[in-house]
Amino acid sequence: MRLRLLAPAKLNLALHVLGKRPDGYHELVTLMQPVSVFDELEIVLGEQGLSLRCSDPQLQGEDNLVLRAAKAFYRASGLRPSASFVLTKHIPVAAGLGGGSSDAAATLKGLNALHGEPLSPAQLAELAAGLGADVPFFLCGTTALCTGTGTQLQPLPGFPRLHYVLVNPGIQIPTAWVYKQFDSLWTSTSPRSRINRPQGLGQIELLHNDLEQVSVAAWPEIGEIKKALVEAGAIGALMSGSGPTVFGVFVSRADAARAKQRLQAAGRWWVRCCEGLKEAAW
Repeated sequence: MRLRLLAPAKLNLALHVLGKRPDGYHELVTLMQPVSVFDELEIVLGEQGLSLRCSDPQLQGEDNLVLRAAKAFYRASGLRPSASFVLTKHIPVAAGLGGGSSDAAATLKGLNALHGEPLSPAQLAELAAGLGADVPFFLCGTTALCTGTGTQLQPLPGFPRLHYVLVNPGIQIPTAWVYKQFDSLWTSTSPRSRINRPQGLGQIELLHNDLEQVSVAAWPEIGEIKKALVEAGAIGALMSGSGPTVFGVFVSRADAARAKQRLQAAGRWWVRCCEGLKEAAW
């Protein structure tokens, strides 16, 4: 049996850090949306044990979230591990786009489907939370307001499917390092967005990222990208997650396409057009 899945990237349209918890994790309020940039995951059942081939050889080790998710699934289901995986990476690594977490969620979804749904949605959600803070969001598969450590979800399937241009400067930023630096600041200086806040989101401020100041201070190129996106016609721009990927929001797909061409012409950065997804294409 064989299954091919598309694992989408995500954008943090808002990220507010409320404080550090006694367990060392951070209390968050973040609004995330899946977008149409995908890793590809193929799962084949029948082989004894677990194996992974990845388009990026550096990601083939046992720490890969695909293998970690597979091991968690088989432990929880009591089934004999018997799957091989082929992962084709298109989402940059350590980029604030959640690629690894999305791959893990796709693994859980795919294995559960191929084995006849032995685990309930609640059981899958529990496994997802144990794999990483963003994995439950990808398992949910739609725009969601995420609180706690990011694992408590309020799905918002009616949220607008915005048009974006993503720009990545080709550097990798460790999330743990960014939070450690932020812990010494506890300030919030990002300007307000010109995008209207949908009803029901309370006091959350869109196009705001508390972590941005840390990453921009260490890598000023992130600030340059934000400026370039606005100059290319974005109505707002923000770093996603802990960075370094920055996204610009555009009124239309055509506006986004023109901006992509302009930014790609410089030849400095990884640039992609995409749009928000109503739900992940599992």
